[in-house]
Amino acid sequence: MVYRTEHPDPQWEREGFINLNGEWDFDFYTENTPEIIESLKTAPLTKKITVPFCPESELSGIGFKDFISVAVYKRNINITAEQLENNIFLHFGAVDFKTTVLVNGAQVGIHIGGYSSFEFNIAPFLKTGENEILVIAEDDVKNKEQPSGKQSAKPVSYGCYYTRTTGIWQTVWLEIVPKAYIKSAKYYPDVNNGSVLILGEVCGNGEIVITASYKGKPMGSSKLQVNGNNFSACLRLDEIHLWEVGNGRLYDLKFTFGEDRVKSYFGLRNTCLEGKKFMLNSECVFQRLVLDQGFYPDGIYTAKTDEALANDIKISMAAGFNGARLHQKVFEKRFLYHCDKAGYMVWGEHGNWGMDYTNAIACENFICEWVEIVERDFNHPSIIGWCPFNETWGYREYAVSDRIIESVYKITKATDSTRPCIAVSGNYHINGMEIYDVHDYCNSLDTFKEGYAHIKEGIVTDQVARKEGEIQKYSGQPVFVSEYGGFAFIAEGEKGWGYGNAPKTWEELLERYTNYTDALLDNPDIMGFCYTQLYDVEQEKNGLYTYNRIPKLDMQKIKAVNTRKAKIEEQI
Repeated sequence: MVYRTEHPDPQWEREGFINLNGEWDFDFYTENTPEIIESLKTAPLTKKITVPFCPESELSGIGFKDFISVAVYKRNINITAEQLENNIFLHFGAVDFKTTVLVNGAQVGIHIGGYSSFEFNIAPFLKTGENEILVIAEDDVKNKEQPSGKQSAKPVSYGCYYTRTTGIWQTVWLEIVPKAYIKSAKYYPDVNNGSVLILGEVCGNGEIVITASYKGKPMGSSKLQVNGNNFSACLRLDEIHLWEVGNGRLYDLKFTFGEDRVKSYFGLRNTCLEGKKFMLNSECVFQRLVLDQGFYPDGIYTAKTDEALANDIKISMAAGFNGARLHQKVFEKRFLYHCDKAGYMVWGEHGNWGMDYTNAIACENFICEWVEIVERDFNHPSIIGWCPFNETWGYREYAVSDRIIESVYKITKATDSTRPCIAVSGNYHINGMEIYDVHDYCNSLDTFKEGYAHIKEGIVTDQVARKEGEIQKYSGQPVFVSEYGGFAFIAEGEKGWGYGNAPKTWEELLERYTNYTDALLDNPDIMGFCYTQLYDVEQEKNGLYTYNRIPKLDMQKIKAVNTRKAKIEEQI
């Protein structure tokens, strides 16, 4: 059976799309040596795997959950003489971690990074008829040179670390693209002037035509000559339809450049920070967020269906959340597409855990991939901010400066100046940061509330301050409690954990959720919260839903708590 047959990138869609998901020849090795890698180029493969699911997952047909150091994939494709007259791009949504691609025995490229998308033009390596694609993925979550997010570096899952993902875990596809084509485009919506600026790049010369529409109605167009790599166009929109929370009003875009045709879309919205507030389209919007880990019982990093992706947004909104922190993982573009349509705000984050911040190679790997991530997802209106690092434990303790954090923050702002950036979520902070982001799993409600009662006097006492003193200074920024709660409820006979002392009854869980959330909503100096978490993940049982997305509580009651007006929203 072929899973995930939908187009993997609705924001950059061509008709010449050939899905390569399904059955591939496969093998894996638990150790990695140069001899093994060399032998894989010619060795027969003894297993079958269902792409795009990782070999650790049940959906892959493999289900091997111990350490895998090398995964190798092979399949044949048929190419016509007519197709060979074009560029032929081989796309990978994501492969963890180092990927080497060979076509008909010739190496066409290497990509490093387990979360970002990449592609190679394989046309020069193809012939008419049958062609062989070989993919070699090398992975080692115990290697501190690679970020691995929440993937366990122990043989089994433990604490807040879960089953690993090795190799291909997002859709693989081919694109037949003319020799002259549109390489990329970035959208800069202008709410105040009812327009969108488009900055793009082409390969070749000629006329490019860009048309915008809304629900089939023409909204504006631009036609210009391109005699070089870059182009810019400003489309004045005939009608204003704002992208707002709960209303993902999207404009459709169509690009025509010679024989190349691309379908896309954008949302008309802007974001900024104003005083202690987060502003969306010049209105204060309190961040009512929930932590989303992006794990699935049968597919681990990969949802079985497109509907499963959309469902995670649906159940979150049913609980009254207006967005999520996409935590320690880069989510696939189909998920962001559903966020865009729903008017669901998300913070884009890297899976930085597992890397050694003092290791030069680790920093090189991280920075290169992070730029790819920000560039890939720049056009999604649902992404309202970036967060490259989460809780940099093991950095402040051993490093003498915050230089790498500061550097990545500046790189992020240089790559995208249109969104706020949380340099580090939780700890440790740097001077000049935009948002004072804290995590707080305090067991005492009174202590929790007192920690944020003196923000006006310049004092924030979060869990880091209570433990280590004032090593990160508050200096008047918006305050975002981006992790709190984590209250476990573990069914009788089950094992698992959550933060603090677990409530003993459903009623106690609801009461605790209400009291802690009210404390944040009622604080006039807090811009938002993010509750830990939306659903259980393996042994971490502190979700509002189970791992199978079954609600633990009456979500109407949770929604009633979440959706009442926050004090900061009442301020003029």
